[in-house]
Amino acid sequence: MKTLLAALFVAAACTAHAQGPQRDLDRPILLVAAPELQGPYSRTALLVVPAAGGQHVGFILNRITDVKLATLFPEHEPSAKVADPVYFGGPVMSDSIFAIVGRHPGGPALHLFGELFVTGNATEVDRIIEQSPNDARYFAGFVAWPPGELAKELGAGYWYATDPDAKLPFRKDTGGMWDELVNRLSRRLLQI
Repeated sequence: MKTLLAALFVAAACTAHAQGPQRDLDRPILLVAAPELQGPYSRTALLVVPAAGGQHVGFILNRITDVKLATLFPEHEPSAKVADPVYFGGPVMSDSIFAIVGRHPGGPALHLFGELFVTGNATEVDRIIEQSPNDARYFAGFVAWPPGELAKELGAGYWYATDPDAKLPFRKDTGGMWDELVNRLSRRLLQI
């Protein structure tokens, strides 16, 4: 019974934290799917940033595929140098490749936060692959929220929200990422 009460307290605290007015949606955030969230976003962690017109865009950080860039682009020889598989970033433009890098790539790019940038510009992605193929994480697609939708989802308790971590997009083993983040957020909320 004590464990059940603790679990209910954590769920309520996390929901209150996610819904709270302190969460600023005008800056980058890390979203962690609430344990109750079912469907395609179940057990996901997303890096999310505000976009034009009150929209938000993000990339699922822990949906690794078994597809390599060399398989997607067999005629592009430098793609064979990319060691890691492509990650599924989300359903929007899932036939396009996006590269998250730890510095401005030099061409068209969206600043995520800190030193992190993302580009979907084909010329820039090709240049990254050719010049520093393993210094980026490659995603097929992204997630998008129309104006006001992310706030509604947070209010409904679908997501836990916290400050983003620049290391997460490049983490080698993402298999336990969701469990780790949920546990960390739960422990932090129990201390409040």
